[in-house]
Amino acid sequence: MSQPPSTPEDRFAAIVVALSSDNPDVIPPSDGSQSKQGFGSAELKVHGKIFAMLVRGRLVVKLPRARVDALITADQGERFDPRRDGRLMKEWLAVDPAAKEEWLPLAREALAFVASQHR
Repeated sequence: MSQPPSTPEDRFAAIVVALSSDNPDVIPPSDGSQSKQGFGSAELKVHGKIFAMLVRGRLVVKLPRARVDALITADQGERFDPRRDGRLMKEWLAVDPAAKEEWLPLAREALAFVASQHR
């Protein structure tokens, strides 16, 4: 059995590989450099919209507000504060690497949520 990726960057890279190989609509970070339009992070997009990103070593995913609320209540993450100024984003969850919640299933859930808004 192989070892799980150890760093947040490795974990996010595994998500990029899994989701971009599963779904041709997923756009991976172009070259690992910072995005000009996003939050200065590695970003995964579907239909031109960000659904998952790595920011300051944490996975950040877009999910329905009720789901974000439930994960926060379960102590599995916190609302994303992109500017670190207290302006929290209601549909974005930041997950610490030490959280029990698995990153790949959350990223898949975020992909499905954002893709469903495209229709």
